[in-house]
Amino acid sequence: MTEAILLAVAALGAIGIAAAIILYFVAQKFKVIEDPRIDTVNDLLPGANCGGCGFAGCRNFAESIIKAGSLENMNCPVGGSPVMKSIAADLGWQAAEVAPMIAVLRCGGSHDNAPHKVRYDGASSCQFAHSLFNGNSGCPNGCLGLGDCVVSCQFDAMYIDSASGLPVIDEEACVACGACVKVCPRKIIEMRKKGPKGKRIFVECVNVEKGALSRRNCSVSCIGCGKCVKMCGFEAITMENNLAYIDFNKCTLCRKCVEECPTNAISEIHFAPRKPRQEVGVAEETTA
Repeated sequence: MTEAILLAVAALGAIGIAAAIILYFVAQKFKVIEDPRIDTVNDLLPGANCGGCGFAGCRNFAESIIKAGSLENMNCPVGGSPVMKSIAADLGWQAAEVAPMIAVLRCGGSHDNAPHKVRYDGASSCQFAHSLFNGNSGCPNGCLGLGDCVVSCQFDAMYIDSASGLPVIDEEACVACGACVKVCPRKIIEMRKKGPKGKRIFVECVNVEKGALSRRNCSVSCIGCGKCVKMCGFEAITMENNLAYIDFNKCTLCRKCVEECPTNAISEIHFAPRKPRQEVGVAEETTA
C-alpha cells in the first residue's frame, strides 16, 4: 500500500516537472518583450483614461505612439501641447503645435427662445427622450436638456442651467475629451478651437428645417437665409440643408456675419462689447 502511494506521488511529481519544463520553453518561445519606452510615455500622460485621444485609455495611447514611431496625428486633449512636447523631448521626436480645443454647445433653444409646448414626463435620459419625441419646444434638433452630456463628463465641466434649461460648459474645467460630443443624440455639442483669448464665432443652431417652421419653434434658429454666406469674404461659411456652418479653420473672427444674421443665430464669445452705431444726423450735428 505504501509503495503504491509513493509510486503515485513520484508519477505525479514527474508529470508536474515535465509540464513545468514544457510551459517554460513555450513561454520563452512566445514571450513578447515590451518596449520600455511605453512605460515612460505612459508615465508622462495624465492618466485620465478618457478616450479623447481616440484610444482605449492612456496605456493603449502610449503603445500606439511607440508603434507609430512618430507623434503625427497624435494628441492628448487633456494634457495638450505641454504633455505632447514632454513626450517628444523624452523620445527625441518632434511634436507639432496643437491648437487648444473646447466643447461648444450649438443650440440657443433656451426656455425663453424656445418655449415649451409639451411637458415630458419620462426617463431622465436624452437618448431615451430623443427616440420618443421632438422635444418640449417642438424642435427636432434642439437640446433636450436632460443632462446625458453632464453625466458623461469625468471632469465636472458641465452642468444644466435651471434658468435656460441648457448645458453650460465650464471653460476652465473642459479638457476637450469629447465624451459629451459622443453621448449627445442630437449632435449639438461640437469640438472647436478655443480661439485666441477664448474668442469664438459659431452658428448656435443645428436645426435643418426650413425657415418658417424652424422659427415657429425657436426665435434664434438659423433660417437658412444665406446672408452670412454672402457677407463672409473668407469662404468660412457654408450653407447645407437650410443650415449655415462656420469653419473655425477659415474664420478670421471679423464678426461681420454676426451683425448680418437676422435671427441672432450666430454667437460671438469673449469679444468686447460693440460700440453703439452713431446715426448720421447726430454725427453731422456734432461736426458742425
